[in-house]
Amino acid sequence: MKKEFLLDRLGWLIFVSLLLPISHSKADAVTDWNQWAGDIVVGAEIGPLPAERALAIVQAAVYEAVNAITRRYSASDIESMPSKPNASIEAAIAEANRVTLLQLVPSQQSLIEKTYQTALAVISDGTAKKAGIELGTKVAQAILAKRTQDGAADEESYRPYTSAGVYIPTVIPEAPQWVKRTPWLMTNPTQFRPLPPTELESDIWARDYNEVKALGRFDSQVRTSEQTEIARFWEEVMPPIYHGIVRSVATQPGREITQNARLFAAVTQASDDGLIAVFDAKYHYGFWRPVTAIRNGDIDGNEATERDATWLPFISTPMHPEYPCAHCIVAAAVGTVLEAEIGNTPSPILTTVSKAANNATRSWRNVYDFMQEVINARIYDGVHYRNSGEVGSNMGRQIAQLAIKKYELGEK
Repeated sequence: MKKEFLLDRLGWLIFVSLLLPISHSKADAVTDWNQWAGDIVVGAEIGPLPAERALAIVQAAVYEAVNAITRRYSASDIESMPSKPNASIEAAIAEANRVTLLQLVPSQQSLIEKTYQTALAVISDGTAKKAGIELGTKVAQAILAKRTQDGAADEESYRPYTSAGVYIPTVIPEAPQWVKRTPWLMTNPTQFRPLPPTELESDIWARDYNEVKALGRFDSQVRTSEQTEIARFWEEVMPPIYHGIVRSVATQPGREITQNARLFAAVTQASDDGLIAVFDAKYHYGFWRPVTAIRNGDIDGNEATERDATWLPFISTPMHPEYPCAHCIVAAAVGTVLEAEIGNTPSPILTTVSKAANNATRSWRNVYDFMQEVINARIYDGVHYRNSGEVGSNMGRQIAQLAIKKYELGEK
């Protein structure tokens, strides 16, 4: 009953938002639909990795639809991309969202159709609207066809490592099959696989161990109230927390709608590839989480790491290996794409909302501060080490460069 109430409330909020004037004067159909699509995908409760993939597909279709009308950029994931210069951009965007979302999150059909019909109602009827709808359908179907066999639907077959007859925890870790997915930008999932985690006998390991042990403990006496707020804020794992930051750039004065479609395509493809790459590394190295390491601090061969038999993290530990940090790779991928798009112009204030923190809002004056906060947050959460955050961030920057090159970001 509670779940049904929340989903009904989500649908009502999206529907009402469509009827109200847009609060930001520079919002457009790309940024509006990005927010609505994010809410719809979150409401489907499909998990963060499938949600990232879904929104990458949605935004790829939106970009192709808009660019087929404006013909502003050369980058395309569709061979022989159709050209419809007289089609309605808004209708094409609405249809591209509708077709992709219905395929990716069919449980949200009622809300998708309601959002779509409300968006179409403000577009004047005529040949342009009809052409836009036809274009949106064609482009969305082409993108969906390219991603149907990308490996996301492969069956999970994780083998728990144990000895015959010996009990181990019985929860299967998250998405081990994700490492087999076809990337958008990378040549293969291993392209940016990092060096192994730090040696347990090293000073770096002792530094990282003791930092997360002190700051990440659920009842830490040294974690400040601000650090606790940051930790809670970045407990959110769904993609819209990053898309809010992207909209901070996309809604700036002087932006053109194809620029925004391109920006969201680049961001979501870099993020999705980031998760493919980081899960490849996670399952390749299988490095232990702080809760495991700290409760076994007497067996790591490092005299500077003292065992704490009752240690627990501030948030629940994600059910997959620790190294590298997934949040950090996504933050760096998003941030690096934004840096390229912003270029030499002053950065706008970057703002987003965390549902995990009761819709709290946080803002940053520049991209670097945002990316660093994510690294710190996962230490305050008690689920990652600093080295893993730095390694993940470096991977995200490298993957972002592929998106920047593909979409020629920074070009107006």
